[in-house]
Amino acid sequence: MGENAPTFEEFIEQTGLDGAFGRIACIGYALNEEPAKTFSGDEKEMLKNFWELAREVDLFIGFNNMDFDLRFIYQRSIILGVKPTKELGFARYRNSPIYDVMYEWSKWSTQSKISLDTLAKALGIPSSKGGEVEGKNVFKAYEEGKIDLICKYCEADVEVTRKIYHKMTFF
Repeated sequence: MGENAPTFEEFIEQTGLDGAFGRIACIGYALNEEPAKTFSGDEKEMLKNFWELAREVDLFIGFNNMDFDLRFIYQRSIILGVKPTKELGFARYRNSPIYDVMYEWSKWSTQSKISLDTLAKALGIPSSKGGEVEGKNVFKAYEEGKIDLICKYCEADVEVTRKIYHKMTFF
C-alpha cells in the first residue's frame, strides 16, 4: 500500500453504507397509522425482529428503501445468517411490494434524485432534519454510543416519509 492508503479503520468508516462492512444501529418502522418505532440492540436480534414483523407486511414504504434500507437489511441478514421470512424482489418500475417514495416521486427517472428533506419542504411537511443526529453524522453518533439519538432521528424520518407517502397517494 502507498503512503496515502487508508488504514483498515478508515476503510471501514468509509464503508458504513455498504452492507458488507456497515452495521445496523437501529431499524425504524411504522405499522399502519401507529407511531414510528425502532428496533435497537444486538444487530442479529434486530434483523430477526424485523423479519418476524415483515412476515405480515404487504407494502414496504420508505425513502430510498430500494437502493439502501432494504438492500442493506438483506445484505446484513445474509452475513449474520438471519433468513428473511419474505421474498421481496427488488424489481424496478413497480410500487409493490416495495414503494420507494424517492423513485415514485421522480417516476423512476435516473436524471434527478431528490432528498427526503427537499421533498418534505416542497410538500409543506416539516423536515426531520436539524436534530443532533442526521444521516451525515450517524457513524460519529454510533461511535459515541448515542444509539437513542440515532433511533429518534430514524423515527422522525419514518414519520416524514409516511406524510410524504400520504400526500403522494392522496391519502
